[in-house]
Amino acid sequence: MNKKSGWNKRLRPLSAAAAAFNASVGFDRRLAMHDIAASLAHAEMLAAQNIIAQKDYRAIAKGLATVRAEIAADKFEWREEDEDVHMNIERRLTELAGDAGRKLHTARSRNDQVATDLRLWLREESDALRGELKTARLALLAQAEKYASVLMPGMTHLQPAQPITFGHHLLAYDDMLARDIGRLADGRRRLNMLPLGSGALAGVGYPIDRARVAKSLDFDGVCQNAADAVSARDFAAEFAAAAAVVMAHFSRFCEEVVLWSSPAFGFIRLPDSLCAGSSIMPQKKNPDIAELMRGKCGRVFGAAVALLTVMKGQPLAYNKDNQEDKEALFDCADTVRACARMFAQMAAEMKADKKKMRAHLDLGFCGATELADELARRGTPFRSAHEAVAGVVNYAERAGILLEEFTLPELKTLVPGADKKMLQVLQPENAVAARSHTGGTAPREVLRQVKKRKREIAGW
Repeated sequence: MNKKSGWNKRLRPLSAAAAAFNASVGFDRRLAMHDIAASLAHAEMLAAQNIIAQKDYRAIAKGLATVRAEIAADKFEWREEDEDVHMNIERRLTELAGDAGRKLHTARSRNDQVATDLRLWLREESDALRGELKTARLALLAQAEKYASVLMPGMTHLQPAQPITFGHHLLAYDDMLARDIGRLADGRRRLNMLPLGSGALAGVGYPIDRARVAKSLDFDGVCQNAADAVSARDFAAEFAAAAAVVMAHFSRFCEEVVLWSSPAFGFIRLPDSLCAGSSIMPQKKNPDIAELMRGKCGRVFGAAVALLTVMKGQPLAYNKDNQEDKEALFDCADTVRACARMFAQMAAEMKADKKKMRAHLDLGFCGATELADELARRGTPFRSAHEAVAGVVNYAERAGILLEEFTLPELKTLVPGADKKMLQVLQPENAVAARSHTGGTAPREVLRQVKKRKREIAGW
């Protein structure tokens, strides 16, 4: 049998196996500094409200300062029989402060305590992830500016579609990350409400000042229903869901990096620092980091599903199931932040091969849509123009020539009324330059967008 914890005197101890199964201190100790911060704010409020004496508050503050120092120096004794981070800290505080330490838990429950600690930790993680994504965006924008005029085939169905610029392509990923940052910011507003003061589920029978604690801990307000405050984990699931979308965006980029860096495409070159060789094939340069990021999506997607599954069957209010929120959430946050750092490095250090991109642009008759648009601008119904240009492409395919290699006599045999302007629109540079409206692929628009976005990020 395990040793009985200091607070549970009613029940006989759990068996050794059950105690090990029940304990969470092996993973929830990473909440320690947030637990101490919340305890200090709680104790200060108790003293201000004359619920505990000022001398008790001073003893608690001094004791918690010692605990914080011991944890920071890795000298704190973590005990499994104390079950979790909260009881370990309270046990050590009582050793240091005596009865004053026993008064800290006045007007709170572990239910509102852990909910507060988790929100404090997740708020910090959310802010840190948004910072990582900001760095990733700046890396993308620098490359978009550098490659604003570099032509490449834009793809649909992984088939050459229309000519675009590499800068335009990279701005699409910047849009994704901008939305990701927005989702995280929205979620942060919802999670930044204080549960402390909710007690086990019904509130507490003391004249507490929850607003004072909220202000001290930089929360935007207090949770309005005690039962919901202690049992809700939707804020954690929302973070995991937002992180899953981030990872989906990372994975799309990594998929393209894997394709682009292969000899079949050759669009980009990755630095050796982001690749690995083969144990048997000496010529290999594998995009391992991109592949690993793509694979790590499963962990983050799984965390989102795990958190929703933990929540879905629980009656109000708190249940022990909620202990299962932390490992999934911790791994989710660690994984997405690590991937964000790798994404930023990859985006910053990849180099485009302009000649390879241009050569692939020539493979797919990417100027066909521009020729159809030119006919439509001259009054031909677009569907008729579409059919006419399909005939032009079939002729070019049989003749083994590119669209931009047509002579005017050749084009006139297929498109009555063709002139030099029609030949000009077949040049990819001209097709790209024509799309200078907001969101278009023209180099001028790409540079305008880069400048605008950098200015917005600098203003955060």
